[in-house]
Amino acid sequence: MPVQKPPTRAQINTWRRYLANERAEAAVYRELARKREGAEREILLELAEAESRHEQYWRDKLGDYVGMPRQPDLNTRVMGFMAKHFGSVFTLALMQTAESRSPYIDDKDASPQIAADERMHAEVVRALAARGRERISGGFRAAIFGANDGLVSNVALVLGVLGSGLGSTAILLTGISGLLAGALSMAAGEYVSVKSQSELLEASTPDAAAHTLPGQVDVNANELALVYRARGMSAEDAADKAADTFARISTAPRHDARDAHAPAPAPAAPDEQSHGGAWVAALSSFVCFSLGAFIPLIPFLFGAPAAVGAIIALVLVSVALLITGGITGLLSGKPPAARALRQLLIGLGAAGVTYVLGLLFGALLG
Repeated sequence: MPVQKPPTRAQINTWRRYLANERAEAAVYRELARKREGAEREILLELAEAESRHEQYWRDKLGDYVGMPRQPDLNTRVMGFMAKHFGSVFTLALMQTAESRSPYIDDKDASPQIAADERMHAEVVRALAARGRERISGGFRAAIFGANDGLVSNVALVLGVLGSGLGSTAILLTGISGLLAGALSMAAGEYVSVKSQSELLEASTPDAAAHTLPGQVDVNANELALVYRARGMSAEDAADKAADTFARISTAPRHDARDAHAPAPAPAAPDEQSHGGAWVAALSSFVCFSLGAFIPLIPFLFGAPAAVGAIIALVLVSVALLITGGITGLLSGKPPAARALRQLLIGLGAAGVTYVLGLLFGALLG
């Protein structure tokens, strides 16, 4: 029997890192499970158990080289911190990204089963994160995008006015006008958008009284089959389903006939509260747009000269754009750093364009 070669120093370091990360990820899932109930709790605990099995795999691979416990990677420690102090939506979004980028896929020392497990975990976490995103999709979405729009639009407006050659007072007044106009416009747009979505869903919801009709319609005309066809069944399947329904009605007791296999209602339209509500979305958008649009005005409120105030405003807005971009990336399950940088570049690009346009208009009007 051939003697197994001892692992190299590089392998030992890598396996120890894997071991620490698996232990930490199991702890993250257990912490998230502690804050959930029902099926979600059970799923998270199953994921934690799977990570513990992976931990044991690397412990067995290391054998006598297991060494002292070491710290996991920085991103894994961040996920642990977020699991303890923040909502599960953000943590699950990070976990989704981490599971999707598992190093086991390209590591020959990882068994195919572990690599497959990690890819499956990514799909499980994706589904759990999607549930959380749906729960906060209304007001929170309006808040994040309202703040981002306020930042970009008002810093662009401020720099455009600056480029035209106007002073600090004119910039401040223009910025306040832009804040109010933009916040009201965003709030109205969010209200109309969410309200319209709710009304469209309501229009697609079956009539609650429809279950009383099958026992009264003309069996020969068989209009019940039309209901099933309208809901997506083929003509043959709809006819068979309708015939089955009428057969059950004819043999059911009189007081139960109207309920015997009545047309199954389509999924009920989510109530308005599940979408955050039109008023909640409008208020969130108004407040957060105002906060975002207020940031580039801060230096001018303290009397900063036009040029100095513009530089300070750009710095403040850049930091805020990085934060909102990172949060957007987290919620979308994408790497937050890349989304933060993209948000920054878009915002600064819009500001740069309006500044150049302001210079041109200033030159034309001057």
